[in-house]
Amino acid sequence: MGGRYHYVPLHNGAWAYLAASQDAYSKRVVGWQVLGSMAEELVVTALRRALLSRQPAKGLIIHSDRGRQYCGNTCHRLLTERHLVRSMSRKGNCYDNAQAESLWSRLKTEVLLDRAAFTSVAEAQAELATYFDYYNPQRRHSALGYECPHSFEQQALLTKTQLCLT
Repeated sequence: MGGRYHYVPLHNGAWAYLAASQDAYSKRVVGWQVLGSMAEELVVTALRRALLSRQPAKGLIIHSDRGRQYCGNTCHRLLTERHLVRSMSRKGNCYDNAQAESLWSRLKTEVLLDRAAFTSVAEAQAELATYFDYYNPQRRHSALGYECPHSFEQQALLTKTQLCLT
């Protein structure tokens, strides 16, 4: 699972911040949060939502950039308590977190392209909720054989079930 935060422009010149966690296998966004600050709470809330939706086994690798929010005590404690492995990009190497960068690119193109900024953090949160409600069940990905994350996961689960029955 990978995570990263992104700056979202507001009309008043300030920023909102989006943190999202994405399943590396299916590309599903499994946890996200929007706040008006880059506090550690931003990434911890997104990560908690991801862990709640997935209930991962011990040893799952959580990959992120090297942002201070991902290095904080609360984030570290959460990963340690859940027996998850922290993996971070090398300093200055955006290719290490290419999946997250790809998600931000799609967000910029599909959500932010037609608008200069959001009027408020609440509007950004509502608009991004609408986008993720579309993204997981409908947004097709070439890396998934032009399936959406939801369909890809369902097909993988069906295949796994069929293999177990034979």
